[in-house]
Amino acid sequence: MIEEKMLVLLRQGKISKWFSGIGQEAISVGVTLALNTEEYILPMHRNLGVFTSRNIPLNRLFAQWQGKKSGFTKGRDRSFHFGCQESKIIGMISHLGPQLGVADGIALASKLKHNNEVTAVFSGEGATSEGDFHEALNIASVWDLPVLFCIENNGYGLSTPTSEQYRCKAIVDKGLGYGMEAHQIDGNNIVEVYQKISEIAASVRKNPRPVLIEFITFRRRGHEEASGTKYVPKELISAWEEKDPITNFENYLFSKNILNDGMLKSFKKEIKTDIQEGLDFAFKEEPIAYEEKSFIEDVYSPFNFKAVKSDVNTSYIRFIDAVQEGLKEGMSSMKNTIIMGQDIALYGGAFKVTEGFVDLFGSERVRNTPICESGIVETAMGLSIGGFKAIVEMQFADFVSSGFNPIVNYLAKNHFRWGEKADVVIRMPCGAGVGAGPFHSQTNEAWFTKTPGLKVVYPAFPYDAKGLLITAIEDPNPVLFFEHKALYRSISQSVPNGYYNLPIGKAALVKEGTEATIITYGAGVHWALETLEKHPKLSVDLIDLRTLMPLDWETIYGSVKKTSRLIILQEDSLFGGISSDIAASVQEELFEYLDAPIKRVASLDTPIPFAKSLENEYLPRKRFEKALLELINF
Repeated sequence: MIEEKMLVLLRQGKISKWFSGIGQEAISVGVTLALNTEEYILPMHRNLGVFTSRNIPLNRLFAQWQGKKSGFTKGRDRSFHFGCQESKIIGMISHLGPQLGVADGIALASKLKHNNEVTAVFSGEGATSEGDFHEALNIASVWDLPVLFCIENNGYGLSTPTSEQYRCKAIVDKGLGYGMEAHQIDGNNIVEVYQKISEIAASVRKNPRPVLIEFITFRRRGHEEASGTKYVPKELISAWEEKDPITNFENYLFSKNILNDGMLKSFKKEIKTDIQEGLDFAFKEEPIAYEEKSFIEDVYSPFNFKAVKSDVNTSYIRFIDAVQEGLKEGMSSMKNTIIMGQDIALYGGAFKVTEGFVDLFGSERVRNTPICESGIVETAMGLSIGGFKAIVEMQFADFVSSGFNPIVNYLAKNHFRWGEKADVVIRMPCGAGVGAGPFHSQTNEAWFTKTPGLKVVYPAFPYDAKGLLITAIEDPNPVLFFEHKALYRSISQSVPNGYYNLPIGKAALVKEGTEATIITYGAGVHWALETLEKHPKLSVDLIDLRTLMPLDWETIYGSVKKTSRLIILQEDSLFGGISSDIAASVQEELFEYLDAPIKRVASLDTPIPFAKSLENEYLPRKRFEKALLELINF
């Protein structure tokens, strides 16, 4: 009845879009009622029955679909793109596939808590073609995660029939390759759905494992209403109309004398009243007003940084040792921290950062992963939803491209959309100078500084690396933590013992002077120091940004006002890098203070070459000295 009302409102222009689940209601209702109320469900846009079965207030649902403030996303997202921790419902994003990996993380959290709960996640048959589907199934199988992968096979992915989606006979066959139990269920029979899911869920609670469930059903309306159903043969629609789950369940109840006409009329009258009351409430609510302060502040989850002073006792350690100590301190102080990555357990990771961690923290908290960056980032998001802190080690920062989507579309946007934090740190061994070529040498921070909702940290010294990594672990927001590989074993420093932290978003003034401002980060700080050692008479401010998002504009602007000259050095290629935004902002805000054009020095706009002679010319190390002297003498 809600669906039918929404179709009317859509035609009246009172809602903007609708994804109909008419003909598929038995699946979402049956699955939801078969689970315990404390068990998580991750529905899609055709699973209205999940929300009604968990008694989500109708006025809030209707307000959500109209973009009103009393909805779940404050008008920032539509449809079922929201979650509700109170009801243990985690809504979708439009990319579909990441939901499956997030379910893995929630199920892992449940398993680590030993609470004997299952997690159910929905997908259509079209999304089983996505890589995220295969990664999620593989992770769940390898780790024996209690996930019910509920695949609604309704015949079409928008207009693409199943014959053009896959060649196996049935979706349950896809479970075989992952050693996974699989069942096929009549998705239009509410009794069968409820009974079989109840049995499977009870079994999974006792013996945690993933189960793939294919529900055979049909989508009787368009993918969304505007797309229509012209591509579907009329006889097929007619055949499935006869299998309508609501009509057939009514007939079944009538035949068993459980339901009669009077009861049915009474139920419908009550439901109609509930719907109208909810709609009246939502329609009366004023359109949401833009509030700049909350709108911008909601990009990040609140984090009240509390400084922990460092120990007076220090040790002279390498950059890599500082990273290792930061991880140890963070994992020791926050017992709910899980670290995941390829080869990080007994092997200790590609760079041996986590060597010995299994002995210290155990194999449940230090987890080797399959080679599937996207699925593991999604699992980290699910762990966060389940109350854990997740740290993911990318073997090389270059490989993050395989996990790009869940970082920029899920982690980054989650708190802004519906207020759920993404308590995840992604460690990024990066950088050139080691002759590793185009796939193991990138410093790709600009991919992420462009995305609101992410924090990007890039230390240059061991002291900063340890303190900032500890803060990143404390911070409930998604943090990309860049660690330059060439600095791992070449840079050492006296670093305080024990636990201390440093504020994210605060630059460091490495040197002070009056003739010019140098802004850089990572290996660039050390290149700048080398240049200044060759020219000891130069008087410059050398700013180590340390954090690229958020930027410390106060320190940047203050220095430029003092020196009136600015040069920005970055290892990343020039076009589209962070130096461009800094230069543009300084020019816009401080034009009257400048005595010379702003200079940017960066690597060439080419992929990173392998041969050392080529790599040396690619990097800006040599070009920086010439540019700095030109700026001083302008």
